[in-house]
Amino acid sequence: MSLYLSKRLEALETHLKAENPALLDVLPTFYKLDTILKRIGLLDPETSLAGRISWWPLISVLGTFSSGKSTFINGYVGEKLQSTGNQAVDDKFTVICYHAASASGGQTLPGSALDADPRFPFFRMSREIEKAAKGEGQRIESYLQLRTTGAGNFKGKIIIDSPGFDADDQRRATLRITDHIIDLSDLVLVFFDARHPEPGAMQDTLEHLVAKSINRADASKFLYILNQIDTSANEDNPEDVTGAWQRALAQAGLTAGKFYTIYNEEAAVQITDPATEERFRTKRDKDLAAIHTRMDEVELTRNYRILGVLENTANELENDILPRLRSAKDRWRQGVIKWDALSLAGLIAALTGLAVYFKYLPPAEIFSVDWLKAHLLDAGAALIAVVILAGAYHYWVRGFVARKIAAGLSTAYGQMELNLRGAFLNSTRALRSIFRMEPVGWGKRREKQLRDIREALAQNIQTLNDRYADPSGRPEPGAISPPESVK
Repeated sequence: MSLYLSKRLEALETHLKAENPALLDVLPTFYKLDTILKRIGLLDPETSLAGRISWWPLISVLGTFSSGKSTFINGYVGEKLQSTGNQAVDDKFTVICYHAASASGGQTLPGSALDADPRFPFFRMSREIEKAAKGEGQRIESYLQLRTTGAGNFKGKIIIDSPGFDADDQRRATLRITDHIIDLSDLVLVFFDARHPEPGAMQDTLEHLVAKSINRADASKFLYILNQIDTSANEDNPEDVTGAWQRALAQAGLTAGKFYTIYNEEAAVQITDPATEERFRTKRDKDLAAIHTRMDEVELTRNYRILGVLENTANELENDILPRLRSAKDRWRQGVIKWDALSLAGLIAALTGLAVYFKYLPPAEIFSVDWLKAHLLDAGAALIAVVILAGAYHYWVRGFVARKIAAGLSTAYGQMELNLRGAFLNSTRALRSIFRMEPVGWGKRREKQLRDIREALAQNIQTLNDRYADPSGRPEPGAISPPESVK
């Protein structure tokens, strides 16, 4: 382990010891899984899975332009932290976190503050942006910024305010960042504008944040919010707006999930009918309370999410990655054997031709002392040359077929961005047998280590459950009462 990685992990342990000791016991399990992945070649030796996830509770606020995302965040913070307006007033991803010194006013820091800090979810994001759009990685300041607030309800969590999805000149990079933060987030708030609930205005959001999320294992972390619903209150049939919105979501494939309708009191239009105003306010208050409750519980969700990352990675390794590597190795083996067979056939043809040539020479000439003196050394040299060339050809074929197959394998597979290509090439290096079925680094010993990791995870989850649940009614010393909504 390099000094750099060692210091990063030490800093992480110090952070968890102060902020969330419950997760400190999980780190050894991360390190054990690191060892297995590095042996196979799926993880760089100077990397740890512990450095590829967000250890802070993370809430993402996504949606269309002018859907009230920033206004909602300002209301939650209790101060005007984010700019608001009817146009695209903020076209960057803004990471908002707590800082005690910001009590008298928040600070805004450049995107490099996030790109270079492994504690934040955008560590080395410039590389991902560069993959999506050549040359854009150098313009990290155009995509990210960090803001701090002294609001107490931000302690222990991070909120990310995103640019909208409409008419974005940096679309590919923006969508890549969005996918990244969705994977890392413990809660995702997806905002729509009640003034434009029709499918045309929501097309990008429907496609990227609804259609792609409904089949996710963590789909329950998505909350769908129709904001600024007050604008429909004075219409003859205000319920039609909500109905059109829900139909649009259903057409995108979402038939179940948490749906909310809210508006901001300070920015609301005047509702002329008192009964309608009361009905809208009551529904708004109920939905806002439910959303805020989920936001306040995000720390609890974070604990289980981190354990889930480990469990999912272990399952992905055994049930998906290893079969893919075995299949790739099998194709490599068949390819090498095929090309070797072709070269052997060529060699046999050459020897056959030579035998035919010698067959028609006079026997006395073939076995005469003069002929042997003239051709024995040449024949030996030719035989040695053939053996050397055959060996060189074999290893060239190994490399050629391996590179061809490796080109179709990902270097950043799954949420943990594991290097399938690197693992495959690790198994096909020189002196690696083409008849070995398992990828290099995997065997009975690693299989047992993976079982031990699963047992450790089960124990970690049980320990976490003991902090928030007590079926027996006899809590252990030091148990923590869960939030009201969990009871």
